[in-house]
Amino acid sequence: MLCTMLHSRALRSGRLLGLGRHDLALVAITMFWGTTFLIVHTAMRHSGPLFFVGFRFATAGLLSLLVFRKTLRGTTRRDLVAGVCVGVTIALGYALQTYGLQTVSSSTVAFITALYVPLVPLFQWLILRKPPKPAGLLGIACAAAGLVLLAGPGAGGTALGTGELATLGSAVAGAAEIVLISRFAGRVDLRRATVVQLLTASILCFLAMPATGESVPAFSWVWLTAAVGLGSASAIIQLTMNWAQQSVPPMRATVIYSGEPVWGGLVGRLAGDRLPGPAILGAALIVLGVFVSEARPPRLSRLSRLRRRPVAAAGQGPAHPVGSAPEPAPDGRPEESRPACAGSPVA
Repeated sequence: MLCTMLHSRALRSGRLLGLGRHDLALVAITMFWGTTFLIVHTAMRHSGPLFFVGFRFATAGLLSLLVFRKTLRGTTRRDLVAGVCVGVTIALGYALQTYGLQTVSSSTVAFITALYVPLVPLFQWLILRKPPKPAGLLGIACAAAGLVLLAGPGAGGTALGTGELATLGSAVAGAAEIVLISRFAGRVDLRRATVVQLLTASILCFLAMPATGESVPAFSWVWLTAAVGLGSASAIIQLTMNWAQQSVPPMRATVIYSGEPVWGGLVGRLAGDRLPGPAILGAALIVLGVFVSEARPPRLSRLSRLRRRPVAAAGQGPAHPVGSAPEPAPDGRPEESRPACAGSPVA
């Protein structure tokens, strides 16, 4: 009875275990990402990294172009700038990580890629001018420590080869992507920006092939199926990320995204792998980081709600007369109804 009541209350409030629908959408994305390591690793036996990533995002871009073709007529300069900026980080992040998977073990790639977790607060500070709060830093620390344990002690070696350096570059690009999406979310049309992001990533990867000496691979159903499947999913994922990060601040999104190796480990377990004790502890620390990043003492939460209430001056009536709506903001919507600005996330 109690479980039923709690479940019903969670459904009515749109939250589950303290996570709203935007958070849950990012969790679903992260779960899917955890399955892609094995898929990409297999596809790399039949294709080069730039062609594979370019074909993948060409599929995603063309699908989104087909779905949102009517909305593209109103594309603004801001939509283009946002799409190109995020598209550059997507191309760099995916291409470099895919290149690393050719020569580096998956555990090492997971650990090095996870460096984007502590990098996001730095980018958030530099780009958004928003210093991280203590709770957010603690959540990031839990997630980073968990990723180290999950990857295993052998992943933390100091000798970096070409594959490791490429993966490190993908971590930097990944951190920049998260912050840039939050920077532009709420300021651009999500559908137009998504189309531009995906096509930009695809074009950049194809253009880089001659410079790196990579050629078009021989036809294989393996890389074709993987690229088309992942590309179709990428179109939905990128649109969902742009939508969800209008409400989810960069640091919280980062902690959620850091669960990618957890889901990858679970997929590996289903495929026959065994998670050692330290890896299980690492997974628990990452889950803990999700909640700690937004934790707030009850008294502070109560004070925060009181501060947001309009306070009437002494001897005067309420700030807004009973039955009347607050004065609309310049954009025509009441201030309470406007989504949190991506440029000032609440950490």
